[in-house]
Amino acid sequence: MSAKHEEDVVSRRDFLFLGAGAWAAVGGAAAIWPFVDQMNPDASTKALASIEVDITPVQVGQAITVLWRGKPVFIRHRTAEEIAAAEKDDETAMPDPQKDGDRVQKKEWLILVGVCTHLGCVPGGQKASDIRGDFGGWFCPCHGSHYDNSGRIRKGPAPLNLAVPSYKFLTDTVVQIG
Repeated sequence: MSAKHEEDVVSRRDFLFLGAGAWAAVGGAAAIWPFVDQMNPDASTKALASIEVDITPVQVGQAITVLWRGKPVFIRHRTAEEIAAAEKDDETAMPDPQKDGDRVQKKEWLILVGVCTHLGCVPGGQKASDIRGDFGGWFCPCHGSHYDNSGRIRKGPAPLNLAVPSYKFLTDTVVQIG
């Protein structure tokens, strides 16, 4: 066999080996992809990741509750008196100290996850007819946790303040939660 012929056989063999390997890699990736892709969240889960809320109809002193990720979110349009009281209480001793300014992006809008940090109940205080507790915020009647009008725990068994979800104002009247 001549050297040229032997070189052609080797180069054809190398080409076939590389081509078969490439096809095997593509086929393996195509076979594995459905298993990897099924681990992504479905469309309904992605849809719950964030919501946009139009806060235009919420008047000063009013509050609304929206559902986000299966949890109630309290949105309160605070009065000047509520803001002043919350800021005045910044230096008060609390179980979970936090300044009012660290809990809001705009002073007049307070946005909180409405789940008691003790055992996961939903505290009252959103409606005018609700009992607001000793500090003018929210009251969880299940075990007696009292929150102020900044959502900070002030009295009772709850260990932490009401959580502040991640949110941003898209416009002056639309807030995106999540």
